[in-house]
Amino acid sequence: MARRETCLREQKPEGARADVRRHQILSAAARCFRERGFHGASVSQISKAAGMSAGHIYHYFENKEAIISEIVDQDLEHRLALTEVFRSAASSRPALRAHIAGAVARQLDGDAAALKVEIVAEAGRNPRVAEIVRKADSIGRLELASAIRDIRRRAGYDDHPGAIDEMVELISAMYGGVLMRSITNPAVDANALADRIVKVIEATLYGDVPEAAPGGA
Repeated sequence: MARRETCLREQKPEGARADVRRHQILSAAARCFRERGFHGASVSQISKAAGMSAGHIYHYFENKEAIISEIVDQDLEHRLALTEVFRSAASSRPALRAHIAGAVARQLDGDAAALKVEIVAEAGRNPRVAEIVRKADSIGRLELASAIRDIRRRAGYDDHPGAIDEMVELISAMYGGVLMRSITNPAVDANALADRIVKVIEATLYGDVPEAAPGGA
């Protein structure tokens, strides 16, 4: 999969050392945002958690919004990679089920969920963060729509674009809901939940198309 331009990128120092520094900053910022919230986490606190000066952080990121942009961008790259796996796995029902179960388990990670919820909450208050989040979501939905269209065509369907959009929203809403459940009900049975979601997604993708028998065409 070719790397895509995703969120609004700024010019940053290049090189392996710079990459290590950015990773340090992003990891520290993620911890601070989870623990204190976007507004409660200062650049000073982030720099302390990263083990570097505040000035060093500004060498890599203009402000906290730029840090969020990079976090969202990395999450989107991961989402796009998962969509490609989803597209490939759909040629085999067992592989698709395994992929969906793994994706549900990742959505139930409490730390990752807390960070995403904090970013979405800030998007509700901050138009610049909202633009970053919505742009990433738009790119992710377009790629998911493309994958679903391919899967449905292989299953013998020729769908109207509006129908594909509805499937994208349904699947996106389910995954977003799983993320929230990891916070509101951390004791949720991940395996049982994954099984239910697998059934809904299979019904959405394949409708009444029967599963091929083992060894069949």
